[in-house]
Amino acid sequence: MPRIALVTAIAAHGTDDDIPPLAEALARLGVASETLAWDDPTVSWARFDAAVLRSPWDYTRRLPEFLAWCERVAVTTQLLNPLHVVRWNTDKHYLAELACAGVAVVESVFLEPGDDPAGFPDWDEYVIKPTVSAGSRDTQRYVRAERPAAVEHARALLAAGRSVLAQPYLHEVDEHGETALLYFDGIFSHAIRKAALLTRGEAPTSHLFAPERIAAREPDPAERAAADRIVALLPRLLGLGAPLPYARVDLLPSADGPRLLELELTEPSLFFTHAPGAADRFAQALRARLGAR
Repeated sequence: MPRIALVTAIAAHGTDDDIPPLAEALARLGVASETLAWDDPTVSWARFDAAVLRSPWDYTRRLPEFLAWCERVAVTTQLLNPLHVVRWNTDKHYLAELACAGVAVVESVFLEPGDDPAGFPDWDEYVIKPTVSAGSRDTQRYVRAERPAAVEHARALLAAGRSVLAQPYLHEVDEHGETALLYFDGIFSHAIRKAALLTRGEAPTSHLFAPERIAAREPDPAERAAADRIVALLPRLLGLGAPLPYARVDLLPSADGPRLLELELTEPSLFFTHAPGAADRFAQALRARLGAR
């Protein structure tokens, strides 16, 4: 019987709502699965036909260690998504590459250690975050009058050797929310709406991820077209021979149409409970990868 490791983290064990329905869907296809932590040194990953990244949600605090683990595992079994994709996607500098490829991304200004921490535009309202982050950790929203606090936020991140991403805050999200579109094997599966996460004056979350308000959503034609184009671009951009088994495209509304906020190719939540049949579709995409190393 084929065997798949569903990869979590010790700190996240039991918090991934996607894993139970996925394990059941895999079992219906005759695929055994185990949920195991990437940072558990006792695991023999070579026992599995594939290791599927699901909730290693502490990687942002331990990125070199996590990527070194990915390199080791990719030698012994099939890592999904693939190693070079994970390397590329775990740092938000990829947004600049997508913008150069013609993708409409949220305007993004990057600051590197050694740069002036005040070197971002004088927007009315904006967000400061590290380029290696997830779940809104170390992310905060500011208005123009709060620029000294924003500069200190950026200064602290840069002093810790972390690159910084500054983006304007798109107010349309307050009413419309964020739309996340899920693709399995390059084919659209379902979408959800996330309510706006960042509240002015609220400190960044200290947890693995900030609480989210999620609901099923039918993307509008512009959102669907934008996400389809991004997913279709990936094989060429990343040197892939086939579509990725999973991808999540997070879009924000703007006056000029949908803008890419993040492209989640490493450990995205897939929101199976909001889309009947989605776990089965993902399980089928994974089953098709078994033995394809």
